[in-house]
Amino acid sequence: MKELVNKLKGDRVIWSFVALLALFSFMPVFSASSNLAYIGHGTGNTLGYLIKHLAHICIGFLIIYWVHKVPYHYFRAISKIALPVVWFLLVYTLLKGTVIAGANASRWIQVPFIGITFQTSTLASIVLFIFVARYLSKTKEENEPFQVSLVQLWIPVFITLALILPANFSTTALIFCMVIMLTFIGKYPLKYIGFIIGSGIAMLMFFLLVAKAFPDSRFFSRVGTWGSRIENFTTDKPDEDDYQIEKAKIAIASGRLGGLGPGKSVQKNFLPQSSSDFIYAIVVEEYGLVGGVSILLLYLLLLFRFVIASHKANTLFGKLVVVGLGFPMIFQAMINMAVAVELLPVTGQTLPLISSGGSSIWMTCFSLGIIISVTKKEEEIAEEKEEKERRKEALQRLIDKELAEEDLAANEIYEEEEMYSILDNSKNPMNAVLNK
Repeated sequence: MKELVNKLKGDRVIWSFVALLALFSFMPVFSASSNLAYIGHGTGNTLGYLIKHLAHICIGFLIIYWVHKVPYHYFRAISKIALPVVWFLLVYTLLKGTVIAGANASRWIQVPFIGITFQTSTLASIVLFIFVARYLSKTKEENEPFQVSLVQLWIPVFITLALILPANFSTTALIFCMVIMLTFIGKYPLKYIGFIIGSGIAMLMFFLLVAKAFPDSRFFSRVGTWGSRIENFTTDKPDEDDYQIEKAKIAIASGRLGGLGPGKSVQKNFLPQSSSDFIYAIVVEEYGLVGGVSILLLYLLLLFRFVIASHKANTLFGKLVVVGLGFPMIFQAMINMAVAVELLPVTGQTLPLISSGGSSIWMTCFSLGIIISVTKKEEEIAEEKEEKERRKEALQRLIDKELAEEDLAANEIYEEEEMYSILDNSKNPMNAVLNK
């Protein structure tokens, strides 16, 4: 075990926080999966869901380990190549229209021959953030005209967002906000950022108008869901989402300070997405305010560590990659918690590393692997610097030793010459007379 830990490079604190979140996830997932175990006349045995979650977590940590071994600057070139591939996957996802358990799941595709469902927007967000970081780091010393950045940066960004929007508004909004934040940190001109924000809002309004004009189109089927969720959030109109929020609030209220205890949640049997979208409510019900605040603090500490990692990165690309991949992870967690306590409308965002699910865990781990790769590079640079200092000190000690030996040898030769000179003077009679 010690040898395995020694092989882990990069920020050990990030490794620790990620491991803590992953380890904690087993208890609420094992407990909250009971309603899934009873669906379709099941036996109610949640052990299978626990083993499945264990497999997802193990594969996720293998992804972190493999990815953190790759020098992070390789992803700079990969993002430019991967973006068209992501566009193809997003188009395929929209056209395929996957159905899961009888419901429309146009955000997902099924991997052939494996049977694993995969949400393409999560991969698209990672590739897009790295692509934006690459562009901003490339042009930091150049004052390119807005027309050039519009073609090279913003058109690819808006193409990606346009392919995600019909199926997933919340993810689109989160990605757009993170891209704007990245450009602000990358010192992109503020007047251009303002224009882009205005253009994004105008494009969204146009999309909604087209959706209203063609309400029966399959591509706009999710627009009605967005409207109903916002309406339910702002009014008291009863709805399925309102039912979920009510059950989540009951679970949170039941938890009080210390919680009901592990596995003793009652609302997990009534809350439809208890093991994924609303798992935070189950955490608070079983572990109380103490457990809920502890999870919140872990995410905030992880955010603080991302800030430190970004500050330590010696390249702008490394700084932007840590921000672009780390901050969305934390904001997604905050959105999930805010939905559970009805601070935001229902969005469908999972709790990173805690909610059950395969592709969401793996994409989170992929992002973490790249972030740790950035910290590993800084660690290697620090080690190289220390090694150079040690070699310099060792060389200086060797030089000082050789100089000291040369001085000692020179003194011995000088003393011998002085002795021979005295002996010669004493043997010469003339010298003796002169001395008298």
